[in-house]
Amino acid sequence: MNPPRPDGSDRPNGSNRPDEFDQPDEPDEPAALPARPGWDVFVAVALGGALGSAGRYGLVVLWPHATTGVPWATLVTNLSGCALIGLLMRLVTTAAAPHRLVRPFLGTGILGGFTTFSTYAVETRGLFAADRPGVAVGYLLGTLVGALVAVRLGIRAADLARRGRRC
Repeated sequence: MNPPRPDGSDRPNGSNRPDEFDQPDEPDEPAALPARPGWDVFVAVALGGALGSAGRYGLVVLWPHATTGVPWATLVTNLSGCALIGLLMRLVTTAAAPHRLVRPFLGTGILGGFTTFSTYAVETRGLFAADRPGVAVGYLLGTLVGALVAVRLGIRAADLARRGRRC
């Protein structure tokens, strides 16, 4: 045991107050859960998703690809969808008062149904299985980098569009 300090405290800083580490851990208040979206949001997402998926399916039907080649329809779908997501999210988040169903319908619904990163993964796996590792890696990295660039270009396009409206 340490001898008492000249100031009468048993703390190195001279205080008799307990340190924050001496306090027992008390459970924090549980964080409030966000309110569940209403049925109107569910319907907006479902209708938008149906439209976006139908658009993607139509593009794949019009632009088929060989199983050993680059799946151009999926690549174009994902890159254009990412550009539109960047554009939409910038416009919606900077708008004065967008309708509350704009993001669920257009973003989650239409563009979420239109883009297809699960198909991208399956097609990449198929290219590896078809012994096309160069095409597979190119498609894998090209889509990833292209998607990020496309989102940024969409954001930039939205900024330019908003700036043009102010002039």
